[in-house]
Amino acid sequence: MARVAVVTGGTRGIGEAISLALRDAGMTVAANYAGNDERAREFTDRTGIRAYKFDVADFDACLAGVQQIEAELGPVDVLVNNAGITRDGTMKRMNRQAWDDVIDTNLGGCFNMAKAVWEGMSARKYGRIVNIGSINGQAGQYGQVNYAAAKSGIHGFTKALAQEGARAGITVNAIAPGYIDTDMVAAVPADVLEKIVAKIPVGRLGKAEEIARGVAFLCAEDGGFITGSTLSINGGQHMY
Repeated sequence: MARVAVVTGGTRGIGEAISLALRDAGMTVAANYAGNDERAREFTDRTGIRAYKFDVADFDACLAGVQQIEAELGPVDVLVNNAGITRDGTMKRMNRQAWDDVIDTNLGGCFNMAKAVWEGMSARKYGRIVNIGSINGQAGQYGQVNYAAAKSGIHGFTKALAQEGARAGITVNAIAPGYIDTDMVAAVPADVLEKIVAKIPVGRLGKAEEIARGVAFLCAEDGGFITGSTLSINGGQHMY
């Protein structure tokens, strides 16, 4: 029977590439999304992957969402915490809501989803959890104290949870992408983006499929000896 994988923020950008990579690896994939119903329908029609709408920042919604997925597809053995948002601004301009929104979604969502699947994974003595961090959680970034804090927190969350899951057959790893050619990066002003690319040793933005390849590697059946690790995929921009 195919493993069931949940990918949060799984219908667009990096999340879409991850959903497709896990599907192509033989898994049954459930792609979570938060709000764009039209995009989710188009994604499902094109890929055959079911999309499930709930907010990862909402603990009860995550429990209910996973319950629905398991009722329809089977027990969840693979979780990819990819959902994330930005509310950029300097400390001078950032308000508390912008801080809370990013922390609750990007970091809180990892807790909410892991909590929802943890008991089942532990009982079955098998699980793969991959959390998507960021180069900006490793190196910091001007105007992103909320985003950098959340992504840095993901790396600590990963290391701690890996220790809890090790004896239960659950691996917990993270991937720290650099600047990837997605809608989020495309919104960066051209002159700023040019400066960013100039700092990447390989001389280009990354591709979502390159992140997805790393996720598929960490989620593999024979990946049981890799846990608590962070895989940096950033073109050499930050060697950590």
